Amino acid sequence: MNPVYLDYAAATPVDSDVLEVMKPYFSDEFYNPSALYTGAREAKEALENARHSVAKTIGARPSEIVFTAGGTESANLAVRGVMERYPEAECITSSIEHDAVRAPAHRYSCIEVAVDKTGRVDLVSLEKSISDNTVLVSVMLVNNEIGTVQPIKEIVDLVHDIRRKRKMRKITLPLYVHTDACQAPNYLDIHVARLGIDMMTLNGGKIYGPKQSGILYVRTGVTLNPQILGGGQEFGVRSGTENVAFAVGFAHALENAVRNRSELMKDTTALQKYFVRELEKLGGELQGHGKLRVPNNILVTFSGSDNERVLFSLDEQGVWAASGSACSASNDEVSHVLTALGLSDVDARSSIRFSLGKHTTKAEIDKTIKALEIALKA
Repeated sequence: MNPVYLDYAAATPVDSDVLEVMKPYFSDEFYNPSALYTGAREAKEALENARHSVAKTIGARPSEIVFTAGGTESANLAVRGVMERYPEAECITSSIEHDAVRAPAHRYSCIEVAVDKTGRVDLVSLEKSISDNTVLVSVMLVNNEIGTVQPIKEIVDLVHDIRRKRKMRKITLPLYVHTDACQAPNYLDIHVARLGIDMMTLNGGKIYGPKQSGILYVRTGVTLNPQILGGGQEFGVRSGTENVAFAVGFAHALENAVRNRSELMKDTTALQKYFVRELEKLGGELQGHGKLRVPNNILVTFSGSDNERVLFSLDEQGVWAASGSACSASNDEVSHVLTALGLSDVDARSSIRFSLGKHTTKAEIDKTIKALEIALKA
C-alpha cells in the first residue's frame, strides 16, 4: 500500500505539468543563458519569460524578481543583504520565524518580538521595539509549524507611519519590511502591492515545484549587498549561472498555485475541519490560531505522549508526519515556535504536525486516525 503522506509543509511533489515544462532545459536547451550564440539567447529568453511570469503573478516588475536556490537563500539574501549595508543598525523579527531568518538576523543586533498564545505577533510590542536605528522588520506571512497567519498588512501600515514620522524628523535610515511567504501561495494572497511589503521570499519546493528553486522579490529602491559574488547575474545581486529549468518550473508552479488557490482552499478547509474534530476526540489540542491559519496545517499536542515514539509507530503503519519544521528535525532541541507560544518542553515534545496537500483524501485521514489510536497506546 502507498504511504499516507502528511508532511506537505516540508515538501510537495513536483506536478507533472511543471516537470514537463522543465525537461527541455536539462538536455536539448541546456545552454548558459549568459552566452551570446543562438541557443544561449533562447535559454535567456526562457529565463526572462519565467521572470515576467512570476512578476505578473505577484504584481511586481520583472526587474524586482531575483531567482535563487530556494527559501533559505532568499531569506538570507534579504536579511544579510540589508544588514551588511547598515551594520550599525538593528533588525526586528518575530519569535517564531524560520531559522532561515533567525540565524542570519542574530548575526547582527536583533530584537525578537513576542507572539501571543495563538502565534500572532503582538503589534503593541512590535511598535515599541522599533527605534530610530531599526532598518529591517522581518515577519513571516504564515508560520511553517503552526500555520498561523500574521497581520502583515497591519505591520506594513505601522511601518509606513513610522517612516513618515522619521522623515519629518529628517532621519534618513530606511525601514524595510520583509516577509517569508514560503507557506502561503497555495492558500493566501501574495500580491506584493496589496501586502505592501518591500521584500518577499518564496520557495518552489512548497508549491509543487522543484526543490532548491525560489525567488526573492525586492521592491525597486531597496538595495542589497550581494551574498554570492561572481559574474553579476540576477541584476548583480545573486551571481552564478542561472538554473533555467528550475526558474521555468518555479514560475509554472507559482502560476498553478495562484490559479487553483480558491478551489484548494475550499477542499483543504473541509478536510482540516474533519481531521481536527477526529484528533480532538483522541485528546489532541490544536496549536496556533483557530481561524487565522492556513487550512493545510494541523499541529496538535497529545499531552503526556512522546512524539518521536508516536511518529515511529505511525511510520511503521504507513503514515508519514512530522514533529515540526523538517529543517530542524536533525537536532534534539525543542521547537522555538512552540516554546514561544508558552508550551512547556514536555508538551512541545508531545506535539505532532500533520500538513495536508492537494492529493490528501478523507480515506487517508481516516487511516491516520486509526493508526494514531494505536500509536498513542503504544
